[in-house]
Amino acid sequence: MTNTKQLLVIALVWPEPASTAAGMRMMQLLEVFKKKGYSITIASATSKSEYSAAVELLGYHSQDIKMNDSSFDVFVKELKPNVVLFDRFLTEEQFGWRVAENCPDALRILDTEDLHSLRHVREQCLKKDIPFTTDAWLANDKTKREIASIYRCDLSLIISSYELELLTKVIKIDNSLLLLLPFMVDEITTETKWNSFNGRKDFIFIGGGKHAPNIDAIKCLKSIIWPLINTQLPEARLHVYGAYLPQQILEMHNPAGAFLVHGRAEDVNEVMQSAKVCLAPLRFGAGIKGKLLSAMQNGTPSITTTIGAEGMHGILDWNGSIEDDSSEFASAAVRLFTTELEWQNAQVQGKTLVNTLYNKHSLEHIFIDKINQLQKGLITHRIQNFTGALLQHQTMTATKFMSKWIEEKNRG
Repeated sequence: MTNTKQLLVIALVWPEPASTAAGMRMMQLLEVFKKKGYSITIASATSKSEYSAAVELLGYHSQDIKMNDSSFDVFVKELKPNVVLFDRFLTEEQFGWRVAENCPDALRILDTEDLHSLRHVREQCLKKDIPFTTDAWLANDKTKREIASIYRCDLSLIISSYELELLTKVIKIDNSLLLLLPFMVDEITTETKWNSFNGRKDFIFIGGGKHAPNIDAIKCLKSIIWPLINTQLPEARLHVYGAYLPQQILEMHNPAGAFLVHGRAEDVNEVMQSAKVCLAPLRFGAGIKGKLLSAMQNGTPSITTTIGAEGMHGILDWNGSIEDDSSEFASAAVRLFTTELEWQNAQVQGKTLVNTLYNKHSLEHIFIDKINQLQKGLITHRIQNFTGALLQHQTMTATKFMSKWIEEKNRG
């Protein structure tokens, strides 16, 4: 008998949970649907890498698809998914109209991962050395594209409380179209054992090389912050880990300066738990930071910036310090590294943050309840989302014929 609960995930790239926070996030979402008895198919127009998750071993199906090609229409009609999950707004732009046309009754969910437009505009502002403003964000074309994608979907998963507030208070998007769903991780219990203060050494930074905020942070560490720390703690070292680090970062490896660039970490938990303090001087970005949640999960206090901690701790204290000034950042890092009581208190606060805001058990229930609610009243939900219906109509007209033109051009 065919499983009537079919999930189709249209992935921007094949998930790499050991390489990126986005890959880790996707695997968490898939696990929720699997627990609820969904048959899961993951489709992507990109090629798999040696680090892509072995989704077939987990019981999922995989499907190669093409952009601007009607073969997708045949595939999705045969699959008949009742839930389609778009991995970031770019996949919704490419395939959303085809899903709406061929599977009109399927619940369409967008996993934003983070607001790409927010990260993009913040980077532009940093390069121009001007303050970020919501007006600059609203004026950007990428923002308009991303917001249009949110409206066209029945539900968008928002990972950061800051971004949820931005969408509801600045754009005035109705709450019924959005769900705050951060990373979902296991509760930290009394059975969880971590290395002690004296059982750890050195500092750590971890972040993938394909993510521009990480590259900027490593450069900032190398040129400004680490020399300030190293002067006060000459015996300490900084270990930099990350998949796909570019050559310019690999060339920063300098044992004499205690700045060690390792590349990909084989076991993130192992390297994180061996370090005493995690450093994350992020100057732009969006969403919530997988590296900082990983630090909390492994009992590793962290020093980060306002951008780094944004949307991650609510009204609770941070598990370390939040500093935007480089000298204050370095001083906080030295203090946390050398003061055992402060370090232990920060570690406990990290546990509180994980168990309060990222508890997998409670978040999974919230997510599934929302899906069930939408499926029961989908027709009414879509009628009330008039802006989404309007954009769906306009987009299907414009994108559809552009895509067909490209398909004919490719065929010719």
